[in-house]
Amino acid sequence: MIEKKPIVRSKSRAYLGKQYYTYKRYLKWIFKSKNFSRIHSEKKLEYKIFTHKTPLLRKLKDVDMQLQYNKITNLKIAIDKINGIIIKPGEIFSYWRLIGKPTYKKGYVDGLILNPDGSFKAGEAGGLCQLSNMIYWITLHTPLKVVERYRHSHDIFPDAKRTQPFGSGATCVYNYLDLQIYNDSEVEYQLNLSINHEFLYGEWRSNEKGRYTYEIYEKEHFLTTGWWGGYIRNNIINRRVFNMFGEEVDDEFVTENHAIMMYEPFLEESSIAVEEVAAGESAHNEKL
Repeated sequence: MIEKKPIVRSKSRAYLGKQYYTYKRYLKWIFKSKNFSRIHSEKKLEYKIFTHKTPLLRKLKDVDMQLQYNKITNLKIAIDKINGIIIKPGEIFSYWRLIGKPTYKKGYVDGLILNPDGSFKAGEAGGLCQLSNMIYWITLHTPLKVVERYRHSHDIFPDAKRTQPFGSGATCVYNYLDLQIYNDSEVEYQLNLSINHEFLYGEWRSNEKGRYTYEIYEKEHFLTTGWWGGYIRNNIINRRVFNMFGEEVDDEFVTENHAIMMYEPFLEESSIAVEEVAAGESAHNEKL
């Protein structure tokens, strides 16, 4: 189903809707019998399953660079809540349950946030989407199951220097747009994260050597026009599964994406005013 142009709601309607979904999530956390992961360990598990890094600072048109430096501050605080988390068999990793509500009182500062209409603004704890994007991407390279993930509603940057398929990120809005990962295997997995002035690093480790490797790819890609005159970008993402001998044993559906494009889709490369853009950093009132 192709996504329609979002409805722009009044401030009061948007506020009430946010409160409804936030407290609905709180009730689920209280009354649902999910076994959420809670244990952290400074000692890394023995086997590295997959690792990845993404650049922290990008030259974006009409975006104050200070917001990106602030993003680094926000990421450091959030990473401290997640780094080293162990997901035991039968447990669920919840992004927001571990991080908690990101507020100024906890040290978070203004970062880049995207409004529902695709415009930018400075906002509390902006930038945390890069962390959820990272965790989602590296999880796709493991046997762990993503049981809750939300796609980005807008495609705000052209594909300049994109290294991952369009739509391979995961948006985050506290606390009702969560990223949840379930361990249905018989081994433990550990998420390790770190950051410096240049890159965000992420890896999954395990107490047993991995049996499979994965290749994430875009299976289908096409543009459609919305009734309002804009463009919608659509694709399907699959992953190929390889055994220890390098033989392909499966080709799995991962997700489909539909996002409103915030730029002309047929720009010449020389006219693109964005540099060093990584995949999947768009959102709906999200913490880019």
